[in-house]
Amino acid sequence: MVSPIRFLMCAPDHYDVDYVINPWMEGNIHKSSRDRAVEQWNKLYKVIKDHAIVDLVTPAKGWPDMVFTANAGLVLGENVVLSRFLHKERQGEEPYFQQWFENNGYNVQVLPKDLPFEGAGDALLDREGRWLWAGYGFRSELDSHPYLAKWLDIEVISLRLIDDRFYHLDTCFCPLANGYLLYYPGAFDSYSNRVIEMRVALEKRIAIEEKDAVNFACNAVNIDHIVIMNKASDELKLKLAEVGFQVIETPLTEFLKAGGASKCLTLRVTEPVREEVHATTQVESRIIRLEGHLLDAGLINRALDLIVDMGGSFQVLNFNLGEQRQSTSAAEVKVSAPSHDVMEGIFSNLIDLGAVDLPQDEKDAKLEPVLQAGVAPDDFYVSTIYPTEVRINGLWFKVENQRMDGAIAISQTPNGMVAKCKILRDLEIGEQVVVDVQGIRSIRKTESREQRNAQEFSFMSSGVSSEKRVELVVEQVAWELRKIRDAGGKVVVTAGPVVIHTGGGEHLARLIREGYVQGLLGGNAIAVHDIEQNMMGTSLGVDMKRGIAVRGGHRHHLKVINAIRRFGSIARAVDAGVITGGVMYECVKNDIPFVLAGSIRDDGPLPDTQMNLILAQQEYTKIIQGAEMILMLSSMLHSIGVGNMTPAGVRMVCVDINPAVVTKLSDRGSVESIGVVTDVGLFLSLLIQQLDKLTSPYVSNIG
Repeated sequence: MVSPIRFLMCAPDHYDVDYVINPWMEGNIHKSSRDRAVEQWNKLYKVIKDHAIVDLVTPAKGWPDMVFTANAGLVLGENVVLSRFLHKERQGEEPYFQQWFENNGYNVQVLPKDLPFEGAGDALLDREGRWLWAGYGFRSELDSHPYLAKWLDIEVISLRLIDDRFYHLDTCFCPLANGYLLYYPGAFDSYSNRVIEMRVALEKRIAIEEKDAVNFACNAVNIDHIVIMNKASDELKLKLAEVGFQVIETPLTEFLKAGGASKCLTLRVTEPVREEVHATTQVESRIIRLEGHLLDAGLINRALDLIVDMGGSFQVLNFNLGEQRQSTSAAEVKVSAPSHDVMEGIFSNLIDLGAVDLPQDEKDAKLEPVLQAGVAPDDFYVSTIYPTEVRINGLWFKVENQRMDGAIAISQTPNGMVAKCKILRDLEIGEQVVVDVQGIRSIRKTESREQRNAQEFSFMSSGVSSEKRVELVVEQVAWELRKIRDAGGKVVVTAGPVVIHTGGGEHLARLIREGYVQGLLGGNAIAVHDIEQNMMGTSLGVDMKRGIAVRGGHRHHLKVINAIRRFGSIARAVDAGVITGGVMYECVKNDIPFVLAGSIRDDGPLPDTQMNLILAQQEYTKIIQGAEMILMLSSMLHSIGVGNMTPAGVRMVCVDINPAVVTKLSDRGSVESIGVVTDVGLFLSLLIQQLDKLTSPYVSNIG
């Protein structure tokens, strides 16, 4: 029995692979057999005609892909949205398809010229007519989806494609009768897979393996209980049979060379309208402004890549390029996302790059109260290292105590409104906390290339490079240390016990003695092994001069801990003459504050070690305040904590022999941070040698 369903097809009179616009075409130019293509198309035509009505559009010479009628447009009822092809190689098909639709009585809707949308290749109706699945990522733009919702009066669900082999939605996604869905999860990002799983019940989802996906099993034509496809594995055919579908295979290998199969070769032109279904779409758009050295600092590229990588799309509305090297540029970019949650994630990252709303679009930050001490409201804004402002009652307030991974609490004081970064445990009932990303902006420096090269680590960029010579890094760090010391600035060192084990203790002690260090952060271990070396000549029981283990040396650190505990503190042991040198000795003698944060593995511990984690974090924060540079020396645990507490603008140098540790510690998104993969003892030795070469105070030439 022939179904009243109608399809539009186009004979392959002019079909060939004449160009490359998808991965399947690569290596197949002019390698398709016209005779075999005609034979395969005729078999598909006959199979479909046995079950439905088939209309034909006249093929046009010079447009070989016109055979893929799925891309002619999207039909629902009497309305059709005409395709806007991305590639010029197919744009000439548009007038032929438009003429066919108009001649057959359809109301044709035409998208803006610069808004790609490739018809039913990227938009597939749920077979129950409840909603429209719409793909984006390669051929169709996300911004086309609101037009589809409006013109077709239907809910549109946006899905992002991430595998370029499946460049159209219909190559990896096939809604079937009775609410079933045949699809390849690997073609979609994680957000889209979650959306699919929320919309389609587990028992209705038929997820296929890659071996079926690359044979275009999802590029199938469904007519009631019949599924027509190029090829299917026995396992897939069995799955479909178990839920009542009959698979009809018809080879289409010649068309696979161009990246299409049975669904691509057809367009369903009878799609019934459900009266109770009306237009909705979760697509959200927002216009942002970026200003600064967008090109030479790479900000515009980072912003646009970020938008796409996080599942959004963009349109650059305006770009004003600075005319000279010192001039800044400005850009206005329309950002679109498939949902508010995705938009929030994108915008929170764009804020870090200095993106702001247009002045006329500025709104106050959203606030919600703390209902349980130490618990923020859902959807609270997570703070970053960058100086931040929030908009309250039309005014912008600078956030105090800037740090990573906190919440922004708003409180009214006698001196006015105060915005402050707080870690979750410090939130108090009744405080208002910023939620969402509205009314938030970060303050980024706008500096010319010359200023950056002179004032920052000109050789440094966020990240790690093992190709950078350690000597060059040391030279720059030495200059910075001298400049900060001579200007009365502040340098904080975070150090682990490896500093002592590698022979770096004497060099760190000298840095403290000569005024290059104004604060020391670490754990119980660095102090224990530093004092062990001073009192007993060993570190972890190893003779530091001979490099061999001392008999009974494994007990040395415990004896040292016991001795210091007898005096009640490291300072008292220094005053008593028990400790006569080393890192901790120099801290005490030069009034350099230090904080030792304890852990579950600590022996003893030393009386100075703060075993209360919360108090240790608070004391770390006090030491960090006002720092211009932080040296992180082979202590991943403590350095990560310090990194989270430190705002942008503080130069950070992480030194460790393990590249993975250095990458983790230096990857904070800050241009002031760098990782150095080397032995920390060698680094400190070279640093001292370089400082010895600097015989005159640092004088700034920047005016």
